[in-house]
Amino acid sequence: MMTERLYYDDAHLMEFEARVLAVEKLNDSRVAVLLDRTAFYPTGGGQPSDTGTLGEARVIECIDAEDRILHIIEGPLPEIGQHIVGKIDRLRRLTHLQQHTGQHILSQAFQKLFGAETRGFRIMDRISEIDLALAAPCEEMIARAIELANQIVWEDRPIKIHYLAAREASRLALRREPTRGGILRLVEIEDFDLTPCGGTHAKRTGEVGLILARSWERAKRMTRLRFVAGIRALADYTQINRIAHRVALMLSSERDDLADRVARLLEENKGLAKRVRELETQLAHREIEEMLTTAPRRADGAGVIARLFPQRSPEALKSLALAARSFPKTVALLGSYEADSAYLIFARSADLDEEMNRLIERACAEIGGRGGGRADFAQGGGKGDLKRVEATLQMIACELLGETHKLET
Repeated sequence: MMTERLYYDDAHLMEFEARVLAVEKLNDSRVAVLLDRTAFYPTGGGQPSDTGTLGEARVIECIDAEDRILHIIEGPLPEIGQHIVGKIDRLRRLTHLQQHTGQHILSQAFQKLFGAETRGFRIMDRISEIDLALAAPCEEMIARAIELANQIVWEDRPIKIHYLAAREASRLALRREPTRGGILRLVEIEDFDLTPCGGTHAKRTGEVGLILARSWERAKRMTRLRFVAGIRALADYTQINRIAHRVALMLSSERDDLADRVARLLEENKGLAKRVRELETQLAHREIEEMLTTAPRRADGAGVIARLFPQRSPEALKSLALAARSFPKTVALLGSYEADSAYLIFARSADLDEEMNRLIERACAEIGGRGGGRADFAQGGGKGDLKRVEATLQMIACELLGETHKLET
């Protein structure tokens, strides 16, 4: 039972009448309806299927099953032999039509300008992607292709559909060689592009409206270009313009001056961040100096700081540990805790020989975690209640001091 594909000859057909040939239950328990003719486009060629209604039921997807198109529905089931009306979701069809036609135009623009073939195409929820055989892309190349593509759009060139045998079509200047035999459907953009395609397309290039490049990147030895066309291009511009105006208002700037304003702010932020780091270093140095005044000392004069802080960030703890290393004969056993998590840093000055990496491994093992590092600086963490973490730090401190030590918090 074959399905006549009405969208092949008229992609603007949004309502049609057909006869129900079969109603099938698929392996995934979904229900599929087979019609003698349909205007619904099934998923394929990088283009998602149409949606809409079939009688009183909702068509949520269409599947291409060789010569048949299966309409996946939700709702009342039609009867076999029934004549039924199908309605296409107009906005979804128009959006996909614009993206697919825009892709043909854009692909040929890259082919003409740089000899870059299109190796892949996908229409997604908000944007579309094409994969180009473009080895060394740059902003200027992307801009030139977009400019040419939009020139073709604005010239409002006619788009025609032709049907030819594969052997005859192979003699033509096709942008892409056919992948199958038999009768081929060729989409022609007048004096610009000719390629085999089964998708839905505009009648004239002007229907595409506008093509915009959103972003591009190197991917799998190709260039992946993300673009929007038509309705999506307008929505994208509207959103970007709204964001730009909001940011301009926040910065008391004009929209067109945003780039320079942000560049100045980033430069200022670099200077402020540098100053903050300097102040943090000074503060950490003074904090360690104060701790050393009360820290217990060994017979050789080495001071052992063992301190546990509530909710101190790893960055702040690291600043303290680095500051401790700048003092002679100093060992710092530092930790922070929050809920049932603990973070530890052990550090020592260069004139001592205790191995902090071995000590941190033992401490983390005691609290069910892991740690490592160098002989003079090591860090790690684990889980456990506060008492267990305190006991672990006290144990390590006592070993270094050779006496009972009470941990400060």
